Amino acid sequence: MRHVLSALVQNVPGVLSHISGMLASRGYNIESLAVGETEDPRLSRMTFVVVGDNAVLEQVRKQLAKIVTVVRVDNVSSQDHVERDLMLIKVDAPLGKRGDIIELVSVFRGRIVDVSTDMLMIEISGQEGKIESFIELMRPFGIIELVRTGRIAMVRGSNHSGGNS
Repeated sequence: MRHVLSALVQNVPGVLSHISGMLASRGYNIESLAVGETEDPRLSRMTFVVVGDNAVLEQVRKQLAKIVTVVRVDNVSSQDHVERDLMLIKVDAPLGKRGDIIELVSVFRGRIVDVSTDMLMIEISGQEGKIESFIELMRPFGIIELVRTGRIAMVRGSNHSGGNS
């Protein structure tokens, strides 16, 4: 089972290394990890996607809670939430095929963020399935390079406490 966890952490040097190292040393694989500063510059939010049963989820949460720089851990996937990925992708785009690519970008509500004589760089955001589908549609054109942010997630509504800790 796939679990999305959100950890509010102190925004200090080494916190990402400490947390990811702790999880790796205990044999937990992080499928996705995104980190960024919050509305409070003293805090960052780390969004993890881990795969495992409920026992694995509980162990990961307990291990994270033991770390001094971790302020709070929430199981986002147990609540009504919104998830997004962001991807930049460079594809071969000779003039004869550029129109087809531009049409697909439009259908997926993406944006072309860079153009050269034979390449387009495209930005796509959305749920994981949307990103995966777009990648598959770009393969026949020739993917030059691809980078993804990892999953970010936020619980819906005005609940400021973060829910399950």
